[in-house]
Amino acid sequence: MTVGVVRDPIFQEHDTGPYHCEVGSRLAAIDEAIVQWEGHGALDMLPLRPASEEELARVHQASHLRRVAGTAGRNTSLDPDTVCSPRSCEVALLAAGSLIGLCDAALSGEVDHGFALVRPPGHHATSTQAMGFCLFNNVAAAAAHLMLKRGLERVLVVDWDVHHGNGTEDIFYSESRVLYFSTHQSPLYPGTGQVGAVGHGSAKGRTINVPLIPGRGDVEQLQAFEHILLPVARQFRPQFILVSAGFDAHREDPLGSMMVSAAGYAALTQRLVEISQEFCPGRVVAALEGGYNQAALGRSVVAVLGALAGQRREDQLMAVASDTETIAEVAKAREVAGRFWDLP
Repeated sequence: MTVGVVRDPIFQEHDTGPYHCEVGSRLAAIDEAIVQWEGHGALDMLPLRPASEEELARVHQASHLRRVAGTAGRNTSLDPDTVCSPRSCEVALLAAGSLIGLCDAALSGEVDHGFALVRPPGHHATSTQAMGFCLFNNVAAAAAHLMLKRGLERVLVVDWDVHHGNGTEDIFYSESRVLYFSTHQSPLYPGTGQVGAVGHGSAKGRTINVPLIPGRGDVEQLQAFEHILLPVARQFRPQFILVSAGFDAHREDPLGSMMVSAAGYAALTQRLVEISQEFCPGRVVAALEGGYNQAALGRSVVAVLGALAGQRREDQLMAVASDTETIAEVAKAREVAGRFWDLP
């Protein structure tokens, strides 16, 4: 099985400065982990390409595109957390466009699944605002491309970053063709992602939030997948699965207080691959979001790549999750989702 990867030193040219945590050396740490991984021969490096204005305008207003474009060639900030350097706009265009290209490669069967190891991240960017380290919403742009250019009618977006993907939720809150599922720590930045946020109009039930209290880990994340995501996905019947793959819920990450391990991320990915095998073989594509302990980030990315490549591991972890009493947060989210979906 071949896993398509977008990976290039240019993504380190988005320079956030010496005191920021979202830095280019994150990608250098991932590169080092991949080189040392015995399965790296299964990776197919795909070419880069920038997103067009048309592709970004599907999910961002023109005023937002102009504001980001205006940062080219200078050092500036778009909000207290979101820093731009002279090449940041160029790099952000490549991040969004190359993810779209990777999705096209998976859709055509050129690769079996994929991972875009890009930055800046994207899931906090709304249609009008850069925020939370994010300039353009990479995953949202890819989902819109799959629907509006490639004609797909059902796209599943899974977000396991420790922070809620407020931008992705906001962009697709009234879009019935997108099922947005998020597990995230709560309370935590940006303060969104309440369990009662379920979508609007014909898209009610298409947003599923599972806010988790600090200290939750592999077992609880797997419970959310087993008890909510999997049965809902089997009714939604996705034609493509996009993952906002942040790794700041890792037990060693400094920005969160969760307890997920690299093995846990592999187990979550295996579940998504299983759904893909039922409904959309070879169409799981992840995009890097957060993850700020660089050693843990490298291990976690390699674990996900291994699962995408067909390596099975940690079945015992999944069995433990199935046998453990359901935590309150998952039970509540399941109750809310059950208003819109048939959950056993």
